[in-house]
Amino acid sequence: MFYYLSFLQEHFSGFNIFRYITIRAAFASISSFLLCLWLTRKLIGFLSVRKIGDIIRDKKDFALHDDFKHKRETPGMGGIAVILSVVVSSLLWADMSNGYVRLILLAIIYLGFVGFLDDYLKFSRKNSKGLRPKLKFIAQVILGLALGIIFYLDPSIDHHLEIPFLKSIFIDLGILYILFSAVVIVGSSNAVNLTDGLDGLAIGCIIMAALAYTGMCYVAGHAVLSRYLMISFIPGAGELTIFCASLVGAGLGFLWYNCYPASIFMGDTGALALGGIIGIISLMIKKELLLVVVGGIFVAEAFSVIIQVFSFRLRKKRVFLMSPLHHHFQMKGMRESKVVVRFWIFAAIFALLSLATLKIR
Repeated sequence: MFYYLSFLQEHFSGFNIFRYITIRAAFASISSFLLCLWLTRKLIGFLSVRKIGDIIRDKKDFALHDDFKHKRETPGMGGIAVILSVVVSSLLWADMSNGYVRLILLAIIYLGFVGFLDDYLKFSRKNSKGLRPKLKFIAQVILGLALGIIFYLDPSIDHHLEIPFLKSIFIDLGILYILFSAVVIVGSSNAVNLTDGLDGLAIGCIIMAALAYTGMCYVAGHAVLSRYLMISFIPGAGELTIFCASLVGAGLGFLWYNCYPASIFMGDTGALALGGIIGIISLMIKKELLLVVVGGIFVAEAFSVIIQVFSFRLRKKRVFLMSPLHHHFQMKGMRESKVVVRFWIFAAIFALLSLATLKIR
């Protein structure tokens, strides 16, 4: 909305600042932060009154959480506040004529709705069984394939995968890019969902990844900078900077209440949506393989589960004391808050490393 004030610069030159992506990204982040602070506080009150708490029933949760009673009574579905803040802030500050912005907003709403159904069924049934895993997977695949087709048909997006640290070697997937897109989106969505097991862990890592993508989107949509860094120039991708900045702000606003001890949990409403979104952004700006670095923590969490399952089935032995990976460190005696902060530190390192790859090529 504010972007269109730049068209009035002939009448008032001050409106010219709304032309600049950097200015709008800064305001988008601030407005999203303040909005999420307010929405999360209201959501906590609304859900607490109605006794809508997170369901933790597995025996392992008793061993891992000293404050089990507190966690059991902590409301979930906090992802609603994050998603609403990102959407509203993007509507206020982004150029809504931009196809990438419209597409990413539709995607986060879609995934948020799938996660919401899962959370709602858990709370309404008073157990940990929500939407059937097969139905969640199908919903994610449908979105992944749909977006894959859109990206495949978009002439401004080629189907060559850039290799991090290399500038002249590419992988051409052709029509397989559609299937690859679905794998990226489904994988990133579920990886973040697996990470969302400790207070503030997932949202803190999402903030780090969103910060990295804020810079990458700006560079990918800037003709001069992308040429200088020898990366793919994606016309219009610069507007995604506004969306990523909104995600950073909303994440910080939610973390205010989600840090240990959490006053609200993100739930599948937020985890599925935010995870899928970082995968979609990587596809939009042609940094698909770099997602492994940007989301290094999410990759480690997902692979810890995969390794654990295969090891137990093939060898009848466990590699980790418990998976996902954050539970392994808890079982080794590390306090929850220390695990979370150390994972944040690694997430920050991964984000910085991903930005370094733009120059080290």
